[in-house]
Amino acid sequence: MPNVSYLECSLCAQRFEANKIHNLCPCGGALLVRYHLDAVRQTWSRESLAQSKPDLWRYWPVLPVNRRESVVSLGEGMTPLFETKRLGAAVGAKDLWVKDEGLNPTGSFKARGMTTAISMAREPGITKIAVPSAGNAASAAAAYSAAAGIEAHIFMPMDVPQANFIECKALGAHVTLVNGLISDCAKIVTERKDQEGWFDVSTLKEPYRIEGKKTMGYEVAEQFGWELPDAIFYPTGGGVGLIGMWKAFDELETLGWIGSKRPKMIAVQAAGCQPMVRAFERGDQRAEFWQGASTVAAGLRVPKPLGDTLILNAVRSSNGTAMAVEDADTIDAGIELASLEGMFVAPEGAACIPALRKLLANGFLKASERIVIYNTGSGLKYLETYGERFPRA
Repeated sequence: MPNVSYLECSLCAQRFEANKIHNLCPCGGALLVRYHLDAVRQTWSRESLAQSKPDLWRYWPVLPVNRRESVVSLGEGMTPLFETKRLGAAVGAKDLWVKDEGLNPTGSFKARGMTTAISMAREPGITKIAVPSAGNAASAAAAYSAAAGIEAHIFMPMDVPQANFIECKALGAHVTLVNGLISDCAKIVTERKDQEGWFDVSTLKEPYRIEGKKTMGYEVAEQFGWELPDAIFYPTGGGVGLIGMWKAFDELETLGWIGSKRPKMIAVQAAGCQPMVRAFERGDQRAEFWQGASTVAAGLRVPKPLGDTLILNAVRSSNGTAMAVEDADTIDAGIELASLEGMFVAPEGAACIPALRKLLANGFLKASERIVIYNTGSGLKYLETYGERFPRA
């Protein structure tokens, strides 16, 4: 029996048939994958994971691919979870951890989403994909498309980190640099995809990237012995990782693998692009487009996430919060983490550290709580950004 039961619109709850090519619901909502979880519960146990491969495909029964030969994998997932005692002492947290997604293929968590999206594109024989990206999703799309023999068309802002541009070119993708933001890149894909025969794998515009990213939630539960932490800090651009983890926790509870406890989900944005923070503080259900978006953390420069409603639901349902961080504080924090713990992280992940300091200082979080920061990428992808602090003589 296939793993997937049906697809469901996140806004209107309309159902769609599984194993068909879908983008958004006609109402504009993102589609979420629903599984035969009652059946899965009868045949799959968390103890069986001890014999599974150390990658995200260990969670096969709750992933959407039907045939194992369709899987396009580069060894993604099961990233390490580091206890950061020196950083914890510096910020005032006694039980602080960093989950380092920068150790994924292509150096970011985007590998998780692209392994499932490209595998699902491969099953029905899709031959061309297109994606707008702030950088790391482009690298992952190019890599997994190359591994699958699929033609990749990448659209990125002109000022994308050099590492992403070079990586995509080396991987054989068709790269177009756009004078604008990721939203401008997305418009080009939308306007041209039908004429060009591209399948759009933009964030949340197909149902399967979220399925790969949700495995971050399965992993943190497994790595902590099926006891979720008290708080999770997540750098939020498109926010699919946060949405995916929230989905994972519900699936895990249905499977009987965890209880009802949930971490406070804390969405971290840049001061120069904080649509989710503004929506959260206003009590809005949707985010407004952030004009003049600007930040050194390329992955946080998303003026209006498509999954805004889902992000806000996860943050509010968990009694979490949303915070914005200044770029200078972000870079300082990245250097601090590197010097204290030997981890050179992306600015997106580093932004969580000043946010953590503020929430400990104002009492939102207690020093004794178990806190996990998700670093979404490698600092090596951002040498120009960090390099401004370390000019050569």
